[in-house]
Amino acid sequence: MDFAILIFQGIIIAATPLLFAAIGELVVERAGVLNLGIEGMMIIGAIAGFSVTFETGSPLLGILAAAIGGAVMAGIFGVLTQILMSNQVATGLALTIFGLGIAALWGQAYSGETIKSLGQLDIALLTDIPILGPLLFSHNILVDLSVGICVGVAWMLSKSRAGLILRAVGENHDAAHAIGYNVAGVRLLALLFGGACAGMGGAYLSMVQTPLWAENMTAGRGWIALAIVVFATWKPGRALLGAYLFGGVSVLQLHAQGFGVAIDAQYLSMLPYLVTVVVLVLISRDRTNIMFNAPGCLGKPFFASS
Repeated sequence: MDFAILIFQGIIIAATPLLFAAIGELVVERAGVLNLGIEGMMIIGAIAGFSVTFETGSPLLGILAAAIGGAVMAGIFGVLTQILMSNQVATGLALTIFGLGIAALWGQAYSGETIKSLGQLDIALLTDIPILGPLLFSHNILVDLSVGICVGVAWMLSKSRAGLILRAVGENHDAAHAIGYNVAGVRLLALLFGGACAGMGGAYLSMVQTPLWAENMTAGRGWIALAIVVFATWKPGRALLGAYLFGGVSVLQLHAQGFGVAIDAQYLSMLPYLVTVVVLVLISRDRTNIMFNAPGCLGKPFFASS
């Protein structure tokens, strides 16, 4: 039983940065914007969170810095694509390259340094529950925050006026503009939220999962988050499930190496990314499901008419 608890805790650790990035991108795409720069926002969040925590000794300031760093990167993307009308795909790819380069430069002073990992939240009575206590209530604040944001986004999109406006902009930006909504403004706010979430996902990597700074430590997780959004068919509940499924695959390959499975470590390390490709291929075959669930204006530029 203890081994099963350890595996599940490992899945949570692997899934949390994916959930942060995926739920942020889901909101962005529901607003009709395709941001391929998640990887760049995550790595900036990772170095911002680590460096501020290292310099100040305050994990909370580190988390805040990571969110701001990711939001700043998303804001740059928003200005370029929503105001200057640059191509979303090309700008997103450039954002990733830019983020990786800035983080590598920023992180030179912190190479090999470590910080104290973010502590666990001990909830009175709940953490003492046999089995369920260690599984559900013995995690750090970022794990609880990731699930809380997912639940909040699900409620916002389905029950709140702001969520309905966001969905209207993503489905038909011309109609939304015609009835008086500021399409560019809504999309910029969605991008800032998505960037902050991606930044916190990066902070989880550098402050919890491996509390040290290493160049390119996001290791493609931003691209997996993009796949999770498509896997989830733009629904927050399924994004939560997808993040934990992909996190489980990552943990599976680590335990397979530990058990001495007769497969080269390089092939096992490929497993999460191989599963990502396979899942995308399988989902793409069901074009009807994609067509009915994808936002109608996803990736389409908006030109305001007078």
